[in-house]
Amino acid sequence: QVQLVESGGGLVQAGGSLRLSCAASGRTFSSYAMGWFRQAPGKEREFVAAINWSALNTYYADSVKGRFTISSVNPKNTVYLQMNSLKPEDTAVYYCATSLRNPWARPRSPAEYDYWGQGTQVTVSA
Repeated sequence: QVQLVESGGGLVQAGGSLRLSCAASGRTFSSYAMGWFRQAPGKEREFVAAINWSALNTYYADSVKGRFTISSVNPKNTVYLQMNSLKPEDTAVYYCATSLRNPWARPRSPAEYDYWGQGTQVTVSA
């Protein structure tokens, strides 16, 4: 079991910044990747960014590339999502997730992740 808790969401004007945090506990040593997803009302959950612990590489959705940065100071225990130049279309509930399946994969689908946080709301006003 892995427990994930997100924090840092809020209301921001377009062009502003927010930093989300995800704290992991439990069997974190089994984690091979941690990612961020988001879900807007009436839409499917979509991939935002992730980090693979084995290769220590990061990867992003095209819609956030160049604006968002995923990082970690304490690998497998804490991951951050720095969001700059926010747009109203970034408004969503943001979820942290971890995958325990393949040490060399770069999972992008929600189905490839095993544990999820409860989510944190990000609202960007125009």
